[in-house]
Amino acid sequence: MTIILRFRLELEDITPPIWRRIELAADGTFWDLHVAIQSAMGWQDSHLHGFSIEDAKGAVTEIGVPDPHGASTTVAGWKRPLERHFNKPGDRALYEYDFGDGWLHTVLLESLSLPEPDLTYPRCVGGERACPPEDCGGVPGYEALVEAGGGGFDPEAFDASHVTFADAKDRLRKLNGEPRAH
Repeated sequence: MTIILRFRLELEDITPPIWRRIELAADGTFWDLHVAIQSAMGWQDSHLHGFSIEDAKGAVTEIGVPDPHGASTTVAGWKRPLERHFNKPGDRALYEYDFGDGWLHTVLLESLSLPEPDLTYPRCVGGERACPPEDCGGVPGYEALVEAGGGGFDPEAFDASHVTFADAKDRLRKLNGEPRAH
């Protein structure tokens, strides 16, 4: 039976915190987690991303979208199962989205459980505050936007029941330039 992982995602360097709590299957991949984070946070998946995971010996594994020319050691997220790195509460990773703006997220495994009948995963079960808009200039740009009143942007707005998760397989086909499945 599939195990469900519950993660707390929190943007670093922002106070008060912007966070989400999501659940997804342990037999998924880091690509699935990436797409779930994008959906839960409200990002548009229009920039590069990467996960950094440090093991007990201090070695760091980089997981994301490898350089197609082989110039990096990044492991392909769609080939790396979550359960390889997330086995017990307290396991964590750093997720960076948009290397220009540098949005860093702490990804903390809070718990493992059996799936609940009649629920669909991934799902968002909690969170607070609106995700910063794309391309707002990282933390300094976001802080300036909030201070200026944001032109209609409400930094407090978030409702977990409104999160809709994108299809990770469709996103991967798009990344690889393949037509969308029907």
